[in-house]
Amino acid sequence: MSRAPAWTAHARSQRSAAAAPASHAKIWLAPRDRSGLEQLARAVSDPTSAAYGHHLSSAQYRARFAPTAGTVSAVTAWARSAGLRVDGVGSDDHFVAVSGSRSAVSSAFTANLGTFTLDGHTGTAPTSAVTVPDSIAGQVLAVTGLDTVTHWATPAQSRDRGTPSTSTASPSDLGPPPGFVNATPCSAYYGEKVDRRDPAFQGKHLPYSVCGYVPSQFRSAYGVTATQRTGRGETVAIIDAFAAPTIEQDANTYATRHGDNAFRRGQLTQSNDPADPTRVEDCGGNGWFGEETLDVEAVHGMAPNAGVAYYGAASCYDDDLLASLARVVHDNKASVISNSWGEPTYVVVDGVKTPTIDDALVQAYESVFLQGAVQGIGTYFSSGDDGDELANAGVLSPDWPAADPYVTAVGGTALAVDSRGRRQFETGWGTEKYTLVDNAWSSVGYLYGAGGGCSDLFAKPFYQRATRTGCDMRGVPDVAMDADPTTGMLVGETQVFDAHTKFGTGTQYGEYRIGGTSLAAPLFAGLQADVQQTRGRIGFANPLVYRLGRGGDAFHDVRPEGDAGNIRVDFVNGLNGDDGKVSTVRTFDQDSSLTTGRGWDDVTGVGSPTANYVIAASGR
Repeated sequence: MSRAPAWTAHARSQRSAAAAPASHAKIWLAPRDRSGLEQLARAVSDPTSAAYGHHLSSAQYRARFAPTAGTVSAVTAWARSAGLRVDGVGSDDHFVAVSGSRSAVSSAFTANLGTFTLDGHTGTAPTSAVTVPDSIAGQVLAVTGLDTVTHWATPAQSRDRGTPSTSTASPSDLGPPPGFVNATPCSAYYGEKVDRRDPAFQGKHLPYSVCGYVPSQFRSAYGVTATQRTGRGETVAIIDAFAAPTIEQDANTYATRHGDNAFRRGQLTQSNDPADPTRVEDCGGNGWFGEETLDVEAVHGMAPNAGVAYYGAASCYDDDLLASLARVVHDNKASVISNSWGEPTYVVVDGVKTPTIDDALVQAYESVFLQGAVQGIGTYFSSGDDGDELANAGVLSPDWPAADPYVTAVGGTALAVDSRGRRQFETGWGTEKYTLVDNAWSSVGYLYGAGGGCSDLFAKPFYQRATRTGCDMRGVPDVAMDADPTTGMLVGETQVFDAHTKFGTGTQYGEYRIGGTSLAAPLFAGLQADVQQTRGRIGFANPLVYRLGRGGDAFHDVRPEGDAGNIRVDFVNGLNGDDGKVSTVRTFDQDSSLTTGRGWDDVTGVGSPTANYVIAASGR
């Protein structure tokens, strides 16, 4: 059914020092008439098709395409006969969840599980081909959960919060996360304050970074205010790992502090699978709470009257995240799904480039993406924060799942919003960092930037064929919005401050600026809710996006423009000025090998949305 991960042939297996814990896996089942499902997904998503917009209900999907009860029965019967425990059946019968001892799981799937450590992360992976009996092989797409070394996702928010704080709060539990405080000076809008104390950079004194844009500034700059849309009647789903217990309280505090309405009763819902205790530490625990906070507050900020449905996965492993995706499309309450997580497509082991995904995993993901498409649900993924991935993973390649042709990949920009809420300029997000050495700016090197590039796994999809992407394969991203941390969003969440700060000490609500394509994705998801307020479900948006992106002014064509960068000031200890502050230059539009330019580019796709996009995409 699927080969062993190629990287295991180049990595050294090791003997596990502790007793092997139970293994968990999900057996993903093939939809009936996969080719028919794919054809229908394209037809209902293509504005040139007579079937455009004629989406199915979830009941109609199940009747036409979901695996049969007989398939589920056959797979569960085999699993039990192989010595596995059947833990449940997934939404719309997408999968059968099983568990057992490591030896039982290894034997059942002929996986020969080995223990490996890769980049400091220890887990198991198959060293033999993963198989199921011929009697059910035709109904099985993939078995996920066996590779716990590479198949786990990280949030696509900027991981650079200056010097780490001295907080003793554990980042690996599910209590409030360690506190962080942005230093001043910073600007309320772009260019409000200019650094004239430090040396000029490339002949110019640069502005200080913004303190963090608030939702009204984003709504204004991207044309939502002008169109008077609020997302009323629409629901945006958000998927991350785990679930922050203070999210509604924090989001309401944040909204009211910055001139917006708190969530109405029932407007924000949070459901989550119980956290897998064996994976909390592996996944960074409450490090995901900041991601949830950003996603919820960004969506609510862009679409204040839309419903927000948060789905917390049991872990950051992609089979748990994929199970949450399946729940969203089954519930069919949300028409937009925002995902701010991903993983590299390749890994380098012992100097050899090998993929971390295979066709079986792709088929499992796409079974859910396609169901969403035929039901009128759009799936949006952040494009990642490591540029072309060469520095991070050692291989030039866009992230997964953003590179899948059935999702909308959202890239990143650096956005300058002026004192009147207008877009002053917008260029690509890609950062080189400079520090002061002997009173002169000296480069530390590439820091981070929006993910993108040309996939070497996926063919060029039909909606990109008339677009110059520079390659004959799937190009990433599709669109972009603000992501640069120095032009990022101010968010608020409950944190633990282990020293005196302007927010107090101990467990307190506090605010900080954050960026990454984790910001861009929910901003665009919220904007899509605004678009759908008057037209109803768009579903898979790429065919419409590229149609509107070919000429006209629906998108701002992001190119090199504006300042060279910003001055960012950080507290040395991440909390207060007791240990001093440090200033750095963070440049704009220097994104590894990726570049912005006229038309589609591999940093920002077709560009960033304007008020004309909101109007044109809504059909009014």
